[in-house]
Amino acid sequence: DFFKIFLISKIDKRKRRAKKTRAKIKQLEAHRLCVHRSSNHIYAQIIAPDNQTVAATSSLDPEVKSILGDKTKGKIDIAKAVGQQIAKKAKKAKINKVAFDRSGFLYHGRVKALAESARENGLDF
Repeated sequence: DFFKIFLISKIDKRKRRAKKTRAKIKQLEAHRLCVHRSSNHIYAQIIAPDNQTVAATSSLDPEVKSILGDKTKGKIDIAKAVGQQIAKKAKKAKINKVAFDRSGFLYHGRVKALAESARENGLDF
């Protein structure tokens, strides 16, 4: 009872980390590559400093599924394909430099795979 006040949920911790990151990105006034990961899917969008979404893609996108082909892939391979696709869309929108907003998720696994794939395909952050 008394200790429940001090327990912080996993989601609250993630949101706190995200808030700190976004405050810093706001000072930079840069486009941000915002990543969200659920248990089954991963989503990426490029957001302008005025909070307008410039480009977006996800593991549900048919273009991403065409990159992967017919074979069933693991979640990291899917994240790499999403990173590749968001980099293409950013180039199309003439955006080369972004700030990486991992939304409080740890830079590990799928989030890391997406970031490295976006870098390999020409995004600078």
